[in-house]
Amino acid sequence: MRVKALLALTAVLAAVSASLSISQAPAKETRPNAQCSLASTGLMPLTDMGNRRYRGYRGGLYPGGINRPSAKYLKKGMTAARQVRPIKGKIVLLSIGMSNASAEFQAFKRSSDSDTQVNPKVVVVDGAEDGYDAINLNAKPAYWDTVDAKLDAAGVSASQVQAVWLKEAIAGEHRRFPKDAKALQTQLRKIINTMRFRYPKLKLVYLSSRTYGGYAITGWNPEPAAYDGGYAVRGVIQDRISGKLKGPWVGWGPYLWTDGLAGRIDGLQWTCDDVEADGTHPSKNGVQKVVTLLTTFFKTDPTAKRWYLARAHP
Repeated sequence: MRVKALLALTAVLAAVSASLSISQAPAKETRPNAQCSLASTGLMPLTDMGNRRYRGYRGGLYPGGINRPSAKYLKKGMTAARQVRPIKGKIVLLSIGMSNASAEFQAFKRSSDSDTQVNPKVVVVDGAEDGYDAINLNAKPAYWDTVDAKLDAAGVSASQVQAVWLKEAIAGEHRRFPKDAKALQTQLRKIINTMRFRYPKLKLVYLSSRTYGGYAITGWNPEPAAYDGGYAVRGVIQDRISGKLKGPWVGWGPYLWTDGLAGRIDGLQWTCDDVEADGTHPSKNGVQKVVTLLTTFFKTDPTAKRWYLARAHP
């Protein structure tokens, strides 16, 4: 019996050794677990659609199939932007959202803090937090306590928050469009209404929807939910334009979605190297792409550059 046991143990050790040999293969051969084969969904980025429609809904970031706010709505945004001034010497730009937003905004903060073109009175604070999708964020008041602690750690307070970058999604979303987009739209409105009272000096809210989700192997927010989130953002902005939503001016931040390797007109692609092994969270490459989009936005958008830059351009 002992001989048989030893033989069995030898076989097990051999199998373990073989598996270890496989696991020690170059990372490129085993990485990623992400679904890299789904490099395109065939969906068209909102920014490229013009008057084309998706399930009956027109494209564009703003009403009318366009990617910029109307002159009338932009005028309101500029009025809000002119009201952004240092409070006790600081202008706080805060992020609100989920784990993806946190990874992206932390990197943006590092870049912004070292950028000599940025107004030294601007304090960038990452208030986004792992595990807080839109539903959790609205359901758990503890999220806002965490944000307060982050503001305090940065030497500022809720009363100095004047601009917010908001990026959210609903984890496990599986409803068919437009139900998924409308559900997120409702949650985003709740978040903005909460911010109205928590940040009394808040003037501007910039929203972004998710990056490409086609590589996802999780159910957190795969396609087409990631794509559909763009319509949720647009719906919230339309609510603000029409007056259904009150409070700070609300507009698009950078539009982050692109159709994987198929890309979009401006050349932005989202490759499998831009995501972690789960296909959902951005890798260092992906984070850097978002940082570039955020930086370009805050330096060029007319409602942002006048207070974000050390010397605003006309």
